[in-house]
Amino acid sequence: MFARFLVPFLCISALFSQGWKDPSTHKTQMVPVANGVQLEVLDWGGTGRPLVLLAGYLSAHTYDDLAPKLTGSFHVYGISRRGYGASTRTEEGHTADWSAADVLKVLETLNLNNVILAGHSWGGQDCSTIGAQGSPRVTGLVYINSAEDPTLTMPDYKIPPGTVPPTATKPVPVDRSSFAAYMAWQKKTQGMTFPESELRQIYEEKPDGSLGAAKSSLQIRDAIFAGRKKPEYTKIQIPVLALFSKTDTKNPIDIIIRKRHRDDFIAGVPKAKVVDIEGGNFYLFASHPDEVAKEIIAFGAAK
Repeated sequence: MFARFLVPFLCISALFSQGWKDPSTHKTQMVPVANGVQLEVLDWGGTGRPLVLLAGYLSAHTYDDLAPKLTGSFHVYGISRRGYGASTRTEEGHTADWSAADVLKVLETLNLNNVILAGHSWGGQDCSTIGAQGSPRVTGLVYINSAEDPTLTMPDYKIPPGTVPPTATKPVPVDRSSFAAYMAWQKKTQGMTFPESELRQIYEEKPDGSLGAAKSSLQIRDAIFAGRKKPEYTKIQIPVLALFSKTDTKNPIDIIIRKRHRDDFIAGVPKAKVVDIEGGNFYLFASHPDEVAKEIIAFGAAK
């Protein structure tokens, strides 16, 4: 009796998992960077010099909405670091220097020159590391709300005693009933959403179409954090664009931390173009993609 219902159930389950197709126009290739290690590289095409998008604890699919806005001015690529997207999961290779070497190996293999690297989160650390090394393949850097020193600890920010954040508001329960529902929750609570293609890199899908367990490895996240390094801003000698989120946050601790990051960056790279984008959140490329694209295009066109 059970078998009579099992086959129809499996067929319905397959519809949930196989019915979705990535609508992005990118092509995908796997690029070897070490023995047994390949990185997923997305290629959205386009016209102009190469622009390579780098993410942090996300895959290159997180740029599926931003990338098409840039293909009129650049040939746009995205790289998923080890352990994210379709890239190989490894126990090693997650330090700042190793990650930078992986990126440079991709550029070498694809024979990309006159490259602009644009990074968010740990992608910003890749930009700092490669920029300080002075790779001849890279001729421009863009920090997407990622120009910060990840080695700083709370005492380094010299937060005045008695400074406290505002009382937290009651959180809106996460709706994991479907990817569309999760995206609606993200939009409502954070003012932005990741592309569904990225969410499918982050979460498994249950047979009923709801979100399942996280795919990412906590061990890899910990290894990336453990391998962080202080940015050597003063060694960067190529053009740089730094985009910062300028929010109306009422959290005084956030304000102090963001000011420290911004001041340190400007002191280290005084010739950089710095742009504050009103109302942006941490995921600036998702909350304000049009403004981000506009600034990157203008930066790429500047002589």
